[in-house]
Order: sequence, then structure tokens, then C-alpha cells
Amino acid sequence: MMTISLSEVCKRFNRDWIFQKFSYNFTSGHSYAITGPNGSGKSTLLQVIGGAVAMSEGEIKYEVRSTRLESGIQNQESPIRNIPADHAFKYISIAAPYLEVIEEMTAVELLEFHHKFKPLLPGSTIPRILSIVGLEAAAKKQIRYYSSGMKQRIKLAQAIFSNTPVVLLDEPCTNLDTEGIELYQQLIRDYCSDRLIIVSSNDIQEYGFCEEKISIVEYKR
Repeated sequence: MMTISLSEVCKRFNRDWIFQKFSYNFTSGHSYAITGPNGSGKSTLLQVIGGAVAMSEGEIKYEVRSTRLESGIQNQESPIRNIPADHAFKYISIAAPYLEVIEEMTAVELLEFHHKFKPLLPGSTIPRILSIVGLEAAAKKQIRYYSSGMKQRIKLAQAIFSNTPVVLLDEPCTNLDTEGIELYQQLIRDYCSDRLIIVSSNDIQEYGFCEEKISIVEYKR
């Protein structure tokens, strides 16, 4: 279980403020959508939350609480631990249009390489993952020969099947056809119910399942 708490967080590029005084608590088991016009800073906020982009002002806290099985009888909750910002990436996976995959690799090689850094969800294997996302026939083909929709499927697979408590999704249905969008929605239902999900999007098909909606416009001055 993980909580990400932002307090009075601001971000600016040069003299332009992208957003200001953003305060919010994000908690595992819940889903959130960041919405707003194109170019309003949704992706920037998502990257700040994930620790990929430095904030200009404010504070972010990452807290994790894991459960452990003791005496084979019952689950006991361990104490809450504060995670240093530079270690938060271990608990977070992300899929976004601007994040490139290694196109010289095959899908199998990419997931094997990624698995060295982040474990897969329990019970998942690379062949099964590729079957679920419809890429089993292209498993040993270099990704540079994939269509844009196939590349998006492997990005989603890499993020959703990583065993992390937090999944960040930026325009997750980019380049997906109707079948691909249905796959995305099914992946969310099947593998994300107990995780912290944050979606940056203007498309209801991408964030319709989210419990809370956050308009980035409310944090612009």
C-alpha cells in the first residue's frame, strides 16, 4: 500500500508557472484522473508526482506500508515507511507516449530486461503477458517493426504487469484502435483494482473508471 502526498507543489519553466499550490493525497486502492486542455500541464504534473520531473516549490512525501504473513495465520501490517524521493521510482511504473521503448529489442527481450529492475506481478510470465496483450505472434520481432498500436500495447504491458503499487498512465490509449481500448479497460479491471492509479487524459475512455477527477486548470494562476 502506498500514499503519495503533495503539499503546495508548484512547477514553472523559466518564468511561466505551469501549476501552483497543488495539494493532494493519492492512496492505493483508488484511481484518479488529471484533466485539462491540451498543453495545460497534465503530463508535467503526472511526471512531478512520479518523481521524473523536479518541482519548483512545495513538498512530496512517499509513504509505503506493506503487509506480511506471520505464522501462516493472518496478515499483519508493517509500520509506514517514508521513501526518499530518489527511491520512489522503485514503487512506480508509467506508460506515456513520450517514453520510448528500445526498438532494437524484441518484446520478449524488452520485458526480460525490464524485469531485472522491477519484478512482474505474482503469477505472471512473459509469454502469458504477451498473450494477454495480443502480441504473442510478434513476441520475437524487433519492436522497430511494430505498428504504433503494438508499441502502445507493449508500453502498457511493461507498466501494468510490473509489481508496483503505483501505476501512472499518460494518454494510455494513444494509437490504440477499438479493440486496443477495450484491452486497456480490461487490464485496468483485472490488474489494477488494489493499486494507486493516476491517469492524465481528456478522453473519457481512458479515465472513465477513475473515482476522483482533478482539473489542472484549478491550479493555474
